[in-house]
Amino acid sequence: MRFLGIGEYCDLAALYLRLVEEGHEVKVSIANPFCQGTLAGMVEHVADWRNALDWIKSAGLEGMLLFENVAHGSGELQDALRADGFNVVGGSAFGDRLENDRAFAQRVLAQAGLAIARHWEFQDAKSACEFLKKNQRRCVLKFNGPEAAIDNYVGRLHDGSDVQTFLERLAASKPIATSLVLMEYIDGIEMGVGAYFDGERFLYPACLDWEHKRFFPGDLGELTGEMGTVVTYARSRHFFERTLLPIERLLREHRHRGYVNLNTIVNQDGIWPLEFTCRFGYPGFAILTPLQQTPWEQLLAAMAGRRSDAFKTGPGFCVGIVLTVPPFPYPRSQVNEPVGLPVVFEGELSSENRANLHYCELGLEGGALVTSGIYGWAMVVTGTGESIALAQERANRLADRVLIPNVRYRRDIGARLIDGDYARVEALGLLDPV
Repeated sequence: MRFLGIGEYCDLAALYLRLVEEGHEVKVSIANPFCQGTLAGMVEHVADWRNALDWIKSAGLEGMLLFENVAHGSGELQDALRADGFNVVGGSAFGDRLENDRAFAQRVLAQAGLAIARHWEFQDAKSACEFLKKNQRRCVLKFNGPEAAIDNYVGRLHDGSDVQTFLERLAASKPIATSLVLMEYIDGIEMGVGAYFDGERFLYPACLDWEHKRFFPGDLGELTGEMGTVVTYARSRHFFERTLLPIERLLREHRHRGYVNLNTIVNQDGIWPLEFTCRFGYPGFAILTPLQQTPWEQLLAAMAGRRSDAFKTGPGFCVGIVLTVPPFPYPRSQVNEPVGLPVVFEGELSSENRANLHYCELGLEGGALVTSGIYGWAMVVTGTGESIALAQERANRLADRVLIPNVRYRRDIGARLIDGDYARVEALGLLDPV
């Protein structure tokens, strides 16, 4: 098959490399100038993806466009290309709005019958601060739009004064160009559910995931895109049917094709949906890969509408660890840090080891593997096992063999689940019976 990857940062680098390994033709178009070194010497680059459309069209049903992002009208463009007869997997205009407009997503979930937390939408920071002065409460501050997540803030004080102070100082330091949402804080366990959608229905099985967004062990430091995740396809049907399945009809009406994930908080009072990801999540797609026994080519073809409602997965868990280098979690456009740092491995890597290394912002320079890109998001390392503890041990052991100057990563991915959170989720009756 032929695949053309389209995005700002080459977020799906590991997927493109897997497709190349499977014997397919792959080209990538990377819009951001800071990211031109990603996959250099590994996958062919095209300066403008539009110039490669004839190459895709000439492959007929064997040609596919893969979109990475939910910004800058990406969803509308995907819908238009599908109307022109192209196989497009990634998202849709409806999916973009679900992810970027948080208040809209909450309304959709409520209309689908899910319980939602109290929340309030504001067009500017001043209005939100005035609300908090009059309505003291612990809450979470979330900005709408695809580029604003790094400014989100989880309040700690029950009167909301820390959120108010943070928002006032943030607004004083830079323009805030997006609307924002204050969501009532809900105590519980953060847990996600995701599934692939083929334009008509979800493909089975769905996955369950537990993300780790803070920079440092113990969930300290900045909210990053992601530092690591625990995933499983096992025992997921019951949770999926209570969360994602109710919006299947809406996704069908809007012809969405791609991955859909819903992040939630679960506690003794129920399931509280927080936000959508309506594209391939990263590092999620890479961490799911070791558990997917169906090759990516077949899975992508199924999402393109090739009428297959299920795919093969393995048992157990996968733990993924994001290996980062400076300036992560900030972009090089804001913090000047060098790229081109060497990436080497301790000892000889087996084929299994290599299957658990998922390259992100890496490329070749003079035949040597080096860092690249804008964020310092170097690599995802995975480990699988029948238990979370075994998967964590294997992921950590392999991560220790990756040598990059100034590399940083968390060794505690999955620790809270091991220490009791997974047992608590099971006790809440949210997992399928064994």
